Amino acid sequence: MASRTQPARGMRDFLPADVRRREYVIRVIKEVYESYGFEPLETPAVENIETLLGKYGEEGNQLIFKILKRGEHERSGEADLALRYDLTVPLARVVAEYQNQLPPFFKRYQIQPVWRADRPARGRFREFYQCDVDVTGSRSMAVEAELCAAASDALERLGFSDFRIRLNHRQTLTAILERAGISVEQHESALVALDKLDKIGVEGVARELAARGISDEAAHRLLGFFEEISGLRGDERANHAILARLSEFIGEHEGGKRGVAELQQILCYAEASGVSSRLELDPNLARGLSYYTGAIMEINVPDLSGSLGGGGRYDNLIGMFLGRDVPACGFSLGLERIIVVMSERGMFPPELDRASVDALVTIWDEASVAEALALARALRQRGLRVDLYPEAHKLGKQFKYAAARGIPFVVVLGPDEKERGEVSVKDMRTGEQRAVRREALAEAIKESLVTF
Repeated sequence: MASRTQPARGMRDFLPADVRRREYVIRVIKEVYESYGFEPLETPAVENIETLLGKYGEEGNQLIFKILKRGEHERSGEADLALRYDLTVPLARVVAEYQNQLPPFFKRYQIQPVWRADRPARGRFREFYQCDVDVTGSRSMAVEAELCAAASDALERLGFSDFRIRLNHRQTLTAILERAGISVEQHESALVALDKLDKIGVEGVARELAARGISDEAAHRLLGFFEEISGLRGDERANHAILARLSEFIGEHEGGKRGVAELQQILCYAEASGVSSRLELDPNLARGLSYYTGAIMEINVPDLSGSLGGGGRYDNLIGMFLGRDVPACGFSLGLERIIVVMSERGMFPPELDRASVDALVTIWDEASVAEALALARALRQRGLRVDLYPEAHKLGKQFKYAAARGIPFVVVLGPDEKERGEVSVKDMRTGEQRAVRREALAEAIKESLVTF
């Protein structure tokens, strides 16, 4: 019986056109991140399990891909390693480990895969790339404004125009929960339910809050506040109106007041950063990860139920490794979801669907293989990307191969051409075929590539 050829559920193979699209998105995001002064970082795919456990909240812990202890797994089922769940916790570990080698304000970007034992869905996979930017060492709200601006610039460069960046603060959320009458012990549970408000609606969240043991009275007060907030949206002054109502509901709650003040500062700095038109204050935004301590952000587009990315401030996470708190804030773009939306909308440059080859060198017959190899090598040395057809098939078959791959030029070196010191070059885009001196071939192809 033959083995199954499909990849594991939630994992994918990437064919050449897929890889070109992914590399295009990564290249654009990387260029934008670097334009903001972020430096690259890479960390291992595998972390010690204690590095990850307890950092992501109750649901996050269940989604960690654990690696069974070597030599012990049949007997004990114990795990001592795990695949990284995100890029933020590994960054916190790195800052703690290399604190004396890193600058006081460490700005890093990291584009690597992460793994989650999640249920696969549209745009959601078990192995996927995150494109992170983070700043450690600063408590200034200018960091949040810059991160939102960087993420916004990257999406605009990719061709997005209809996205919004939802903004909230964990301290204001805590204050809202307390004012609604939800006990501190139930906060994390309530936030997990509240994070699903956009997905399952008010009634769905009300049922989930009840299932989590939260009283009907507290749930009614909480959801009533959020329904009131939703009625304030749609006006260009909505952020200021929502901030005013938020401040009124929170009252004198110390942490909540601080959160409101920081949100106000972020909105002010975002205007200077040119990203304020994208920001939408959203007091019900929760983001499930438990390590967030301050502002939280999420990017949404109309035709995707999940988010294109998100992040927030996590001033206590590095302290779990270092023994003292280091302020930090980060933003992550989800590569897979960006690609899903761009593919469905036809946003990729058409050339990405063609082979990244400038010319195909044909083989006339078995006796001319060595000469065809030498010609291909000479063209590559002149900076061209050249494919060599590997068999001495009929020329018609070789031309069909070039057409199927979207290769713009086909080079033919037959007996007549050799005798004259020439080659025949067919432009597959126009159908024109002409003779060119061998020494002028590379420049002729380059010139035609530029002028088409």
